[in-house]
Amino acid sequence: MNMGILKRVAGVAGIATAIAVVGASPAFAASGTVHTDSGAALTVRATPSTGGSAVGSIADGTAVTISCQTNGSTVDGKYGTSDIWDKVGNGYVSDAYVYTGSDGRVAPDCAGSTLTCSTAGTGDSKSCAQAVAYAKTRIHTNDLASYEGWCDRINAQNYGWTASGSETAYIHWTQIPASFKHPGDYQVPAGGLAFFKSSGAGHTMISIGGGKFLSNDINGYGSYTETTIAQIKSKWGQTYLGWSQPWFKVNH
Repeated sequence: MNMGILKRVAGVAGIATAIAVVGASPAFAASGTVHTDSGAALTVRATPSTGGSAVGSIADGTAVTISCQTNGSTVDGKYGTSDIWDKVGNGYVSDAYVYTGSDGRVAPDCAGSTLTCSTAGTGDSKSCAQAVAYAKTRIHTNDLASYEGWCDRINAQNYGWTASGSETAYIHWTQIPASFKHPGDYQVPAGGLAFFKSSGAGHTMISIGGGKFLSNDINGYGSYTETTIAQIKSKWGQTYLGWSQPWFKVNH
């Protein structure tokens, strides 16, 4: 479904009248109007994810001010398919249900989560900043056998361990205590570990901040390069689970 066609048609038909500030790199808040398929109210989430806790709702047809935008879980809505989420008040709504006059970003990037990476209670020998700095020294594009399929071990090595202690990345996620996990949260601080689920072993990678990550294999087998959550989801078809503090089974 072409979201652009739907939004342009909506504007021509007069369905929505609030037009956003449009630009390649918007610097100001924008306006939009909520429209749902059924006319029901749109749920406002604490995080840019369908799995985020509900913090309110907005009635169909309500004009809203979008203070910033970010990427989150992909939603099929009134205006097609989108992974853009709009910050409205103290929460987020999917842009797939907001008429803004544009299919792309119309407001500044959200600053991100107020949560920070912490090794408190993990026993890690390296801090989050040290792990990120070390991970960056490992970036390469050639095929190294020690990087092929070893995502969980690579994360552990970044934090000073030789292995994670978990059989697979997905099993690692299931073993992490709830107090260290943030399911469905796309705002991953530098040093945090993002996790994915698939029909196989799943995947994990380390955040370097600003919505960017370092991952093995995604841009060539055996490589270790920069990527995003969106690329892992689209290229490998994996389901994003959330992020965790750098807790490893090997030490627990």
